[in-house]
Amino acid sequence: MAKNKKTKQRNQKSPKLTASGNSGLMGQPAFFSNRRWHAYLILIFSFLLYANTLQHDYTQDDAIVIYDNMYTTDGLAGIPGILTYDTFKGFFKREGKDKLVSGGRYRPLTLVLFAIEWQLTAKTVKDANGQPQKDANGKIVKEGNPFVGHLINILLFGLTGLMLYWLLLALMDGKGQESYALFVALGAALLFVAHPIHTEAVANIKGRDEIVSLLGSLGAAYLSIRAFREGLFKWQILAGLVFFLALMSKENAITFLAVVPLMYYFFTKAGNGKIVSLTVPFIAASVLFLIIRFSILGSFGEPSMELMNNPFIKLEGGRYVPLSFAEKSATIMYTIGKYLQLLVFPHPLTHDYYPRHVAIMSWGNWQVLLSLLAFLGLIGYGIRGLFRKDHLAFAVLFYLVTFSIVSNILFPIGTNMAERLLFMPSVGFCIAVAILLYRLAQRQTGGKALQSFKQLNTALIVLGAAALLFGGKTISRNMAWKDNFTLFKTDVKTSLNSAKLRNAMGGELTAQSLKVENENERRKMLQEAVGHLNEALQIHPGYKEPYLQLGNCHNYLKEYDKAIGYYNKVLQFNPGDENATKNIAITYRDAGRYWGQEKNDLKKSILNLQEARKRMPNDYETNRLLGIAYGISGQNLRAIEYFQKAVEIQPNNADAHWNMGSAFMHVGSNDKANLSFNRAEELQPGIRQQKQAAERQRMGGQ
Repeated sequence: MAKNKKTKQRNQKSPKLTASGNSGLMGQPAFFSNRRWHAYLILIFSFLLYANTLQHDYTQDDAIVIYDNMYTTDGLAGIPGILTYDTFKGFFKREGKDKLVSGGRYRPLTLVLFAIEWQLTAKTVKDANGQPQKDANGKIVKEGNPFVGHLINILLFGLTGLMLYWLLLALMDGKGQESYALFVALGAALLFVAHPIHTEAVANIKGRDEIVSLLGSLGAAYLSIRAFREGLFKWQILAGLVFFLALMSKENAITFLAVVPLMYYFFTKAGNGKIVSLTVPFIAASVLFLIIRFSILGSFGEPSMELMNNPFIKLEGGRYVPLSFAEKSATIMYTIGKYLQLLVFPHPLTHDYYPRHVAIMSWGNWQVLLSLLAFLGLIGYGIRGLFRKDHLAFAVLFYLVTFSIVSNILFPIGTNMAERLLFMPSVGFCIAVAILLYRLAQRQTGGKALQSFKQLNTALIVLGAAALLFGGKTISRNMAWKDNFTLFKTDVKTSLNSAKLRNAMGGELTAQSLKVENENERRKMLQEAVGHLNEALQIHPGYKEPYLQLGNCHNYLKEYDKAIGYYNKVLQFNPGDENATKNIAITYRDAGRYWGQEKNDLKKSILNLQEARKRMPNDYETNRLLGIAYGISGQNLRAIEYFQKAVEIQPNNADAHWNMGSAFMHVGSNDKANLSFNRAEELQPGIRQQKQAAERQRMGGQ
């Protein structure tokens, strides 16, 4: 009997909203009260908005966390590495480079999900003979399945919208305001899933860290409010566990240490002691996460002095120095206003806000001052609303608290701003809009309580129009995320002053040009790439990457001297740069082939090939070309020297033995020539006839 009495008391603490009763509105349709239908609407709406991403490729930072991450592509075997190193370690594959951004990054949960996904869905890449391809280390090459990644992102995003709906209903449950609770919960959830600012987080598979972090944070808050309503301790334990998982997805979740107490303060009558006790699972999860994080990454360290990892530096006297306090604070304040503008009017959107897309600002700029006024207004409203427990103030404070960690105010985040960073704070915006629309309906009744569902018509029309407009923009914006080339080509029109995007566009144009068969079209694309790369250097003269890309472009344009000059520029920045060292050797080799085969200048050909051989003495092709060049120039003994080296490098290459045999013939060593020819025939039966036929055709052509 005692147990039944306790259960009855617990149920009285958690009254449920019903489809009818005193809290309903006159003429209220069944759909408006049916939470199951609301759930279906949220899930279906979110799926339809992002369905056009299902056929998209990997894009942007997917390389870092998925297909070019050595731990992720190891599948289940890579999970220990994911859990014990910086998130970027698997991509850079070397100590030190994963610490380019101040403080490092530790977000293992979504990488673990990607590793499991890779294990289950990646396919082996096969060669023309149907055999598995292997990389330089002998590892079988696999390719991921972006369809699965996009599908999981969409489903998790829809679940996040649904979790927001459930949480808001749980907070406002039993207040005798069914229409208010349902309108705000459904309205905020629909606005959230429709908002175009979320396209970066959802359409880019890597953005799953944002989704899972918010999903876990909202889920933990929902479980916590259930623990309070139902008096069951198990929900508190589960809330702490779910919150820990949210933190392991992305650090932003830690802002819920402030959101949860605010939630109880605004929506319940819990006393301070009770609020603290309900927040303990969140505190415990945060402490555990921070211990793990700092044990792996260490302290935050000093901010980087590389512009691409620290936008708050500038070039003065040939070196980069920190911005003044006035410049830094004004620039941050400008971005705060820009974020607010994108929430209200999300256009134009871009994935790249790197320097100098956001220029260095001063306090004399009207946009900075307007941003300051808006920011102070939000803070003032939030503080004022604390005393009245105004739900709109809760929405404002939710935005400010969750935004604080990505604002660059507390600590540098490595970039000026990014649309994905609004994923969590946008919840506050969506709640605020839903509340304001409901109050619009109340204002039409002179501030009195709503009696008829018809009184919500205007608010519902505005809500529906906003959701449809946002949804249309979302579907349109998704198209830009089809692949890197489409994304860069679209966004470079907006982010003209971003050195990073200009460099990315140049690199992608170069890569795409290699797939084009038409020589004129290829040259046109390469020249366009050169233009973007030069613009990147105009913005950031100390940027190493564009120099490397320019070297590649000029190599493909057969402007070898220019290419070598750019590679040498990279080596001035970093004498040990592996890519520049390798590419300069390849360029000398390509130049040697060009001057020998296309320009018939054997002297220049040999000079370039010898430079190539100094850098890669064991390169088969370089030694082969030197053998040919010396043979054509009549220096047959030198030709034999290099052909012998080529045979040493690739002893099972029939062409290598045939070339050496030809060189021996030219110096009269017929026995050695026949030995080489016979070996070539053993390795590739029929090569003698092929070579003889080719020679007859060549002579006939003359």
